[in-house]
Amino acid sequence: MTDITQNNGVHGRSALSRLSTTTFRTLRKLGDEPLGMFGFAILAILVIVAIFAPLIAPFDPARQALDNALQPPSWLHLAGTDEFGRDIFSRLVYGTRITIQTVLSVSVIVGPIGLAIGVMAGFFGGRTDAILMRATDIVLSFPSLVLALAFAAAMGAGLGTAIIAISLTAWPPIARLARAEALVVRNTDYVAAARLYGASPLRILFLYIAPMCIPSVIVRLTLNMAGIILTAASLGFLGLGAQPPLPEWGAMISSGRKFMLDYWWVAVMPGIAILLTSLAFNIAGDTLRDLLDPRHARS
Repeated sequence: MTDITQNNGVHGRSALSRLSTTTFRTLRKLGDEPLGMFGFAILAILVIVAIFAPLIAPFDPARQALDNALQPPSWLHLAGTDEFGRDIFSRLVYGTRITIQTVLSVSVIVGPIGLAIGVMAGFFGGRTDAILMRATDIVLSFPSLVLALAFAAAMGAGLGTAIIAISLTAWPPIARLARAEALVVRNTDYVAAARLYGASPLRILFLYIAPMCIPSVIVRLTLNMAGIILTAASLGFLGLGAQPPLPEWGAMISSGRKFMLDYWWVAVMPGIAILLTSLAFNIAGDTLRDLLDPRHARS
């Protein structure tokens, strides 16, 4: 019995060691991807801006100055002012906090849920697989934005509601990917050896299979973050996301669309922020996919 326990521990550490080796190699190869480095640099800047928003923003994002309303971009107001005289650049800086908070919150909720459902379906198979995947297919049968709008409308407007609504619609792709990875990993030699040494199903699931699915799940989450940003902006645009006076980018576009013809900067500036952030997440996700999946490796 002692030998079996020791061998199980060795195989568990071996699986975690392989995961650590993969992570180290990914970080080393990242230096050879200039476009990927650019994407990660933009994301790093966004995180810094979100953390130090009070130091970066030149004005209070909620302070109104009606005598200074709808001023064009200038050295004093880098992105102009809105209809209430609020500095748009300051609102974009503080809006970065809301965007990063939304993305991270949804990822923290969706990642573990999708990973757990996927690896259980792929590992146990049979009736468990059928039930979990049919539930996944039901959610996938609805357009994610429409389903998020339905959940948000049912639960009431607000940032927390938007995060929950997006999370309820974003886990199925993660689950399907984790299931596909689990179906491959469960047939590997080291999992067969763990079974032979008497490892329990739960031990195999959490120490041998789940860790090997994490890199693919991280890549998928990174690629999904652009969609999360767009969905959150759409909810904000329709009034179902973060509520005024919070400087949410989608809500800023919604309030500025009536001024598009004469005062373009009110709606265009938050649109550019959404574009750059989504582009950065897409570039970072594509780079991670190329580095972690040899089938997509560049020659």
